Amino acid sequence: MSIPGPDPDPIPSARALLAEQQFTSARSTVMDANPGMPEDMAGRIVEEGIKFVVACARFPGVGLAPSRIVDEGWHALLLHSELYADLCARFGEFVHHYPGWDPTHYDPPILERTRTMIGECGYTPDEELWGHPTEGMLVSVAANCQHAPECTIQPMPEPRDPRG
Repeated sequence: MSIPGPDPDPIPSARALLAEQQFTSARSTVMDANPGMPEDMAGRIVEEGIKFVVACARFPGVGLAPSRIVDEGWHALLLHSELYADLCARFGEFVHHYPGWDPTHYDPPILERTRTMIGECGYTPDEELWGHPTEGMLVSVAANCQHAPECTIQPMPEPRDPRG
């Protein structure tokens, strides 16, 4: 019986996908938009934003959406356009942002599908950051988006199983 060795191509952490200065800058953007937010929370939000972008770039057309909290991290990444474009290109297609706000557009199945696709990328979603946009949010954020099925990816595709 052989003991398996280390994975020859381990998946880097989401944070490791950005240079330290890039991550720090994106985290600072979240903190600037949300005065008083602890640095560690802002970092968690950016990490989830990175995971979301990776999943969207790898699985275009699946129809994914961030939670309102994760959207704050996505916004911070978008404001760093060069690193954002590079991040998208490393994993697939450029991920466009179509903002919209209507808390009635909260769609748990789309968020579940998004978390599943993040898992398919080798990451574990930070479940505390994927909740309802107005009820019991772990942290209040400045991002005033709730991406509806018709505005997350345009045109919004029918949900499909990307594994087959």
